[in-house]
Amino acid sequence: MRSPVRELKVRAEILHHQLQALQPPAAVGAPMPPPLVRLRALTELRRASEAAVWEAAAGVRRKHCLAVVARELGFASFEHARRVLDGDPAEVDFGTLLYGAGGAAYLNHWFATHGEARAQQVEAADTGPRQYLLAYKRQCFLAERGFVEALGFDADDPDWAAIGWDWVRPRDLEARGRLYARRLLSLPAGAAS
Repeated sequence: MRSPVRELKVRAEILHHQLQALQPPAAVGAPMPPPLVRLRALTELRRASEAAVWEAAAGVRRKHCLAVVARELGFASFEHARRVLDGDPAEVDFGTLLYGAGGAAYLNHWFATHGEARAQQVEAADTGPRQYLLAYKRQCFLAERGFVEALGFDADDPDWAAIGWDWVRPRDLEARGRLYARRLLSLPAGAAS
């Protein structure tokens, strides 16, 4: 299994090749190809006209594709994604990768700090089902088994035990990296988290 950062780089490389292979539409009003639509993840192209996006595509570099892929996965930039996925302890914003479209269907318990979430997780460990301490941007939340499975994880993966069911301050950073890689593999390229 490749590292999560390497996975992002591969996805950006594929997007870059797709964009380089695009031919302008033969007819006015033809739908924009999916790789071109993905460029709208870039702030400067979010509200650009279709013609402006086509024009920008001709000058797209790999760094732009890295930014697109990172933003699609809930990170502010590729550098932000790299810091989070590599486990930089100074990074406190985990992006939105751990909260999928179906997340609202579950009753998760939200906390402003890791300490509050961890205390609740420890307190509830003896009385209820396993809780997974996850992160969304700068907040923490406790989720149930169904939620992590909806994200594409195996809730019984041994790497959960290795990280102590604590995504924010894992006991084993490499185990969290493997879980990140599995999360990325559960998402098709170009899919928002």
